[in-house]
Amino acid sequence: MRDRSEPHLLAALAAVPDPRSRRGVRHRFAAILGVGVCAVLAGARTFAAIAEWTQDLPVGVRVRLGLRRRAPCESTIRRVLQAVDADALDGAASAWLAARSAPVEATGPAAAPQGRMISIDGKSARGARGPDGRPAHLLAAFDQASGVVLGQTSVDGKTDEITAFAPLLDRIDLTGAIVTADALHTQHRHADYLHVRGAHYVLTVKRNQPSLHHQLASLPWAQIPAVDITQDKGHGRVC
Repeated sequence: MRDRSEPHLLAALAAVPDPRSRRGVRHRFAAILGVGVCAVLAGARTFAAIAEWTQDLPVGVRVRLGLRRRAPCESTIRRVLQAVDADALDGAASAWLAARSAPVEATGPAAAPQGRMISIDGKSARGARGPDGRPAHLLAAFDQASGVVLGQTSVDGKTDEITAFAPLLDRIDLTGAIVTADALHTQHRHADYLHVRGAHYVLTVKRNQPSLHHQLASLPWAQIPAVDITQDKGHGRVC
């Protein structure tokens, strides 16, 4: 049973701007987004499948989701979902998920309690392509403990991840959090940004930062005792 104190999905989706003119509107914008989210979670992958899933819902469930007793048709669902501001929708959904996963003492939708581990990672989305036909590439920040995506943004491949780093994290409370990222984000301005935001960071150092890499390689690592050793096997290698 859902805790009444937890944020409701429809309330979060109501923050997404409605791009439609008022004339001829029959269904609430947040309600169409809500059934779209639920249908996708239930396995729908096309506009037709979302419409069919919505049509099959009992009338009482449709009403609970904010719809009229009559379900919206496929063309209505298609027009609404194609016109939605993707960044605004992603922000609303991420804030809702973060609020549900945050401890009771957290105060913000994406509040970061002391020691929260936040990973930054860029991935090409499987099965999704942009207008140019290339696979969609996303930069995401997610909570390592819960797996909840706290925010994500579309980027133009690996090189654009660097410029998207700060804007992605601007909407997340980083106070006391530990942010991890791969070597691409081992940048002076990223470290300065995280320090100003009150976060700690663990960044991989490779040869894209030659001076820093050389300085670290010159340290007397053999004389430093190991505090903890983790051994795992992946991709046929033991590390």
